[in-house]
Amino acid sequence: MKHLELVCPAGTPAAFRVAVDAGAHAVYCGFNDETNARNFPGLNFSREELAEAIAYAHKRKARVLVAINTFPRAGALPLWHKAVDDAARFGADAVILADLGLLEYAAGKHRGGRPRLHLSVQAAAANAEAINFYAEAFGVKRVVLPRVLSVPEIAVINQATEVETEVFVFGGLCVMAEGRCSLSSYATGKSPNMNGACSPASHVEYKQVGGRLESRLGGFAIHAVDGAAAAPYPTICKGYFQAGDYRGHVFEDPSSLDAAELIPKLAEAGVTALKIEGRQRSRAYVEAVVRSFRKAVDAHAAGRPIDASELVALTEGQKTTSGAYRKTWR
Repeated sequence: MKHLELVCPAGTPAAFRVAVDAGAHAVYCGFNDETNARNFPGLNFSREELAEAIAYAHKRKARVLVAINTFPRAGALPLWHKAVDDAARFGADAVILADLGLLEYAAGKHRGGRPRLHLSVQAAAANAEAINFYAEAFGVKRVVLPRVLSVPEIAVINQATEVETEVFVFGGLCVMAEGRCSLSSYATGKSPNMNGACSPASHVEYKQVGGRLESRLGGFAIHAVDGAAAAPYPTICKGYFQAGDYRGHVFEDPSSLDAAELIPKLAEAGVTALKIEGRQRSRAYVEAVVRSFRKAVDAHAAGRPIDASELVALTEGQKTTSGAYRKTWR
């Protein structure tokens, strides 16, 4: 069986070491500035920390992918160029980019395939024609596919491109246009793909209203629950709204993606790597999820059945979905 690469998240040096030690084949992380689409206080890596993390991973035969996946502000390109150059200088195995201009810079400045160029899910390349363009124009070697594709659609893409494909298999589920969510930007003034913040914590509020607990984002009520029921984190794509005669979760229930049981089908579809979401999560979460998925990946490679039931307690609301992989969304 093909041994799929397990790509794991790290938002801190502690989570990074845990991910490597738990069996990650590769770890993705980013600098602690606006070049990173997970730009939250207390997260991410200084230059010194990233250099040390890369050395730690390489000593243990793991790879490091540096996410420089926001879109540069006009007049501020040097910050993004420096991020690419520093990642290369520290020995990163790949940089994950979305912006066309930044891809052109990296392809021209760092020839010879070091670091490799991976196309971020932020680029929303959802068909072989788009993917092949990035490969031909910039030498992109891998694309992270949007979470809106079914397994058969992924198979069709892999039949029409030589570019490696990486897909999300666990964690938060973005059902909008992958970091380009205008609704979140409208509610908070923070653009996910410019400021790296979908539903930023500074704009989240929980408020008791008439015996119910309301979750608010940017002043907008997104959800309300009775009594002691758990209130989900207010992301608009998983909010509770009235649309015509329908009242409920219009886009997707508060739940987490878990595609562990689909690993064999994803492998058959030609996928190269499986990606776990969660750079904002604790190191305990990272360790548990990475260990579980490493066991699943190893089991598949050995032709053994996969135990896909271990991680329900770590999911959003203890509920899971296979998302678009089976096209079961409303």
